[in-house]
Amino acid sequence: MTEGFTLWFTGLSGAGKSTLANLVAQELRNRQHRVEILDGDEVRMNLSKGLGFSKEDRDTNIRRIGYVCHLLARNGVIAISAAISPYRDVRDEVRRMHNRFFEVYMKCTIEKLAERDVKGLYKKALAGEIKNFTGVSDPYEEPLNPELVIDSGLERVEDSLNKLLRALEERNFIRNGAIR
Repeated sequence: MTEGFTLWFTGLSGAGKSTLANLVAQELRNRQHRVEILDGDEVRMNLSKGLGFSKEDRDTNIRRIGYVCHLLARNGVIAISAAISPYRDVRDEVRRMHNRFFEVYMKCTIEKLAERDVKGLYKKALAGEIKNFTGVSDPYEEPLNPELVIDSGLERVEDSLNKLLRALEERNFIRNGAIR
């Protein structure tokens, strides 16, 4: 059995975590890898139903995602998490439970996120109409040492995907279509 790993996307709402997670998952599946995505919104509706948005509930949600990723990775699956995961200490806690962990920080300015926000959530949050909105009225702690930073406000998604695949190959997470 091949060795799995966890590919952990973090960043603000709308920064492109799910978009890039789905693209890289498809590319890895095309290379015959076993891949599962744990999307933040989907996990909240299923695995973490009933949790709110307090710091404690957000931490519990991220710990649950991290644990499922750990189970998948130890069984030879590439586990991809695409959740905001706003607090550095819990992301670091999740990192420690994994043998192979690759963190991608999806960086994007609030201005750019608000500009491309079709739901108008940032406009409402900036106007004070939405409370506890991560990055506006609730904290988001940027990772200090992610394996990769993607500036989704500046990079084309195709370039970001190629950058990520190259980084995974350079760090020996994947090689010539095979997990190392």
